Amino acid sequence: MSSPSSAPSLNSSASGDDARMLHDSVADFIARGTDIKRVRRLRGTQPGFERTVWRQMAELGWLGILVPEEYGGLGLGCTEMAIVAKGTASALTPEPLTAAAVLAGTTIARSDNDRLKRELLEAMVAGSLIPALAWQERAGSLDTAAIATTAEPFEAAVKLNGSKNFVAGAAGADGFVVSAQAKDGLALYWLPANTSGVTLDLHLLADGRTQGTVRMDDVVIPKDHMIASPKRASAALQGAIDTTLVMAGAELHGVMGRALDMSVDYMKTRVQFGKPIGSFQALAHRAVDLHIQRELSSAVLDDAVALFDSAPANERCSAMASRVKARCSEAGLRITREAIQIHGAIGFTDEYDAGLYLKRAMTLSAWLGNAALHRRRYAELTVVDAG
Repeated sequence: MSSPSSAPSLNSSASGDDARMLHDSVADFIARGTDIKRVRRLRGTQPGFERTVWRQMAELGWLGILVPEEYGGLGLGCTEMAIVAKGTASALTPEPLTAAAVLAGTTIARSDNDRLKRELLEAMVAGSLIPALAWQERAGSLDTAAIATTAEPFEAAVKLNGSKNFVAGAAGADGFVVSAQAKDGLALYWLPANTSGVTLDLHLLADGRTQGTVRMDDVVIPKDHMIASPKRASAALQGAIDTTLVMAGAELHGVMGRALDMSVDYMKTRVQFGKPIGSFQALAHRAVDLHIQRELSSAVLDDAVALFDSAPANERCSAMASRVKARCSEAGLRITREAIQIHGAIGFTDEYDAGLYLKRAMTLSAWLGNAALHRRRYAELTVVDAG
């Protein structure tokens, strides 16, 4: 394992003893509980993470940061979740923290079936349940209503038919929150992964993780597995997606930050022509440019988490989420690509860790829409807001 002294630097606008304790908790976890060797060992495998580490995250309280206290969580906010997301991402921790605890967990928390919501959230917070959200069917679209999956009454139950693509955290998930068109509109259903008629195909991503395609062929579930009625489903989905976009930005910030730190350290120690290469003006200017990119991303991220924590129902939240995702996606890709070039020939080898950070940035920047998509979304939302 990494020594405590090698734990990544974690930067956040959060202040106070609670934030510092959370910083220290993440740093200690990274130093003692995970390392790059584990990341390399698990990439390309199924499910690609370890349940024992997932339960450790549960014991630390991280899975319940965004879960209300009445459902067993900590009832904290995006500021605290961003600290954990940045820290774990800086170590490339493979557990599906954002996919399960943020995307799926927030969807469940915003739903209106209180009995089922309580059951699922308490199990997730305890680390005994890993949920995944299966909602997307079309590439390049964040329209939650653009689905063909149906939910039809069947005797005393509900029958689901359809297919969901790009399901993050599908490998190892115990169940799926599935969006479907019901009689009265879009609704969300809880679908245990071992239900008859459910098939899961996994697709390998650039960073060695997977996304899934969930197919439902006459899948029958109880009526009371509707976790969000048509009155609540769309708002629950959209709110969870926007929150996840911000946390994906936090993950990208952690990735780019560690890649930049690695590059600066290399520039201080790599000697050429009798001098550290960091003394060469061209490389020094490049490092400054990358530092500016990281700081701009940090500022945008800080603005977003402050808005989400102070006014989660604000109409500006969706626009701010896209702003974060666009900025952090661009900066993350630029910094990790430049890190490869700064490291020269060794940077291009698979054995060197810089490449792992580039691959993770590639995957995160594409998840839930790339920078171009979110620039368009931001422009559309701000025009509507201005009108």
